[in-house]
Amino acid sequence: MTRGYEFYGAEVSYFSGKVRAYMRYKRIPFSEITPTRDIYRNVILARVGWPVIPVMVTPEDETWQDSTEIIDNFETRFPDPSIYPQGTRQKFAALLIEVWADEWLKIPAMHYRWTKNRDFAIAEFGRLSRPDLDEAGQRATGEETAKPFAGALPALGVTPVTGPAIEKSYEGLLAELNAHFSNHDFLFGSRPSIADFGLYGPLYAHQYRDPASGEIMKRIAPKVAEWVQRMTKPPHPKGGEFLKNDEMPETLAPVLQRIMREYLPVLLKTADALKRHVEAHPELIAGKEPLPRALGMHEFELEGAREKRAIFTFDLWMFQRPLDFLAALRGSEREAVLSMLKEAGGEQLASFPPYPRLTRRQFKVVLE
Repeated sequence: MTRGYEFYGAEVSYFSGKVRAYMRYKRIPFSEITPTRDIYRNVILARVGWPVIPVMVTPEDETWQDSTEIIDNFETRFPDPSIYPQGTRQKFAALLIEVWADEWLKIPAMHYRWTKNRDFAIAEFGRLSRPDLDEAGQRATGEETAKPFAGALPALGVTPVTGPAIEKSYEGLLAELNAHFSNHDFLFGSRPSIADFGLYGPLYAHQYRDPASGEIMKRIAPKVAEWVQRMTKPPHPKGGEFLKNDEMPETLAPVLQRIMREYLPVLLKTADALKRHVEAHPELIAGKEPLPRALGMHEFELEGAREKRAIFTFDLWMFQRPLDFLAALRGSEREAVLSMLKEAGGEQLASFPPYPRLTRRQFKVVLE
């Protein structure tokens, strides 16, 4: 009997949502397996080496981990229709939005989950991890399972100092997206792109599905809630088109401006920290040892609030995707992207300083 695609993921999981929505849109047959404690121990730890979801096991018994790598591996097997726009402005924006959605939107996602939806999340974690226990046992398990997630808030920069700023920023984003989805089914037309799948991760798993956050979204951004529903159950699997002539909707301009304002300064500081770390650790050059997940702390600013957060190396591995795409452009195509960046206040991104190249080996980020 031929083995199908085995998807180890959960509804409560940010990146599981990204991959699941992609597979549903592409009509890729898969079976979803709940990551119980036994599954983590016997399957995920055995294959990946650390407890993480989503994980994909292929019919050939290959193990894929990381939502972006899973999706790109599938794109080589199921290329039509592509989730990457052909237009250079659209594709660059899509790659950039995916990085930002994957890495920066963790901040509001984790803030809302652990300050407004904590009881719900703990119950979910307990139910998923130990379906064999009664409610009290699941609650105790959920409390234990939640500790590393809730404990990560300070590293993300989620503190009482930044809480009001995070909510102001997130509600501002909801307003911008609500205006966009009033006119477009997806970010770049009637077909979802890699940016839609990236954005769906936090906006579904944490912000739509968690009850207090879901109430906020449905109340102040009903068109965003409708987009979440389209992404969850695509009305036209494998259908739709990107906007013609590489058109960039005007309603996405505020979102790009937000990315440049909030996230680009952090990326610049992160690249500088990585360069200094590599210079101080020449043994890393061989690329055998994984980079630390974080390189100390640095200060960031959000809606006027200042706080410290960890310097995450993974962001730079993801950020190579839009940077490499931009570096390969020539002539009028490059000028079109540079003009878009200038309008968004992203001139610094156009001349982003080089940093040591990163790759992934054995599911860890290392120097290339």
